[in-house]
Amino acid sequence: MAGTVRFLLTSWKINLAAALEYRLSFFLLAGMMFVNNAIWLFFWHLFFDRFPVVSGWEIGDVMLLWAVSAGGFGWASVLFGNFPRVATIVSSGQLDMYLSQPKPVLLNVLSSRMSVTGAGDFVFGLIVFLWAGDLTLKGCLLFACALLVSGVLFIGVMVIAGSLAFWIGNAEGIASQVFGSFVSLTIYPTGIFRGAAKVILFTVVPAGFIAYMPIGLMRDFNPAFAAAAFGAAAVFSASGVLLFRAGLARYASGNAMAMRN
Repeated sequence: MAGTVRFLLTSWKINLAAALEYRLSFFLLAGMMFVNNAIWLFFWHLFFDRFPVVSGWEIGDVMLLWAVSAGGFGWASVLFGNFPRVATIVSSGQLDMYLSQPKPVLLNVLSSRMSVTGAGDFVFGLIVFLWAGDLTLKGCLLFACALLVSGVLFIGVMVIAGSLAFWIGNAEGIASQVFGSFVSLTIYPTGIFRGAAKVILFTVVPAGFIAYMPIGLMRDFNPAFAAAAFGAAAVFSASGVLLFRAGLARYASGNAMAMRN
């Protein structure tokens, strides 16, 4: 365990150093993602100026929704930036260089890249929470828990989608569709979904656990929902790990000469 922690810390240090090598580019990319999120939130403000309450949701809830979604996606992208690229890495034979290293393969794959734009998402989430969130000790702890669940769900779902490449070959299209759908569904209030769509939102594509957190975990704390959210994060992340390990037994080398950047 101690060796794994040292490995992760070293990977993150190297990733950060590589990202800061071109500091202007780093801050521009992170800043543009911050601005992009702010524009979306501005349009939500315009909407709620016209319709103050939608299915029990108010503008403050939507702001917290964006804080949880962007913040969770942000830290996951910064620390484990390859989670949306698992399918590409497997299908293109880039997995070879990770198999030759004496470290946990999946952990090595995920932590070997840092998303610069993810830093902008994370900072955006923190600032929105400081603006609209409950800054008491309880509120901050609940927000930290929400960020943890959100990020773990993003990673778990995308590892599952990416691991399909072990069985169906080129799964980049499927993984891309899952990624786009998952991210999109986490930024809309769950109250607008009904029937089968809502069931899918909390099962097949568990974006509902992220989208519902501003109400179910932070505004009106619900222990049952909190347990379900942590349980869903654990199930999807464990399923991703098991599916990836099972896929390794089927993996055939791509015979590609590659070096880790």
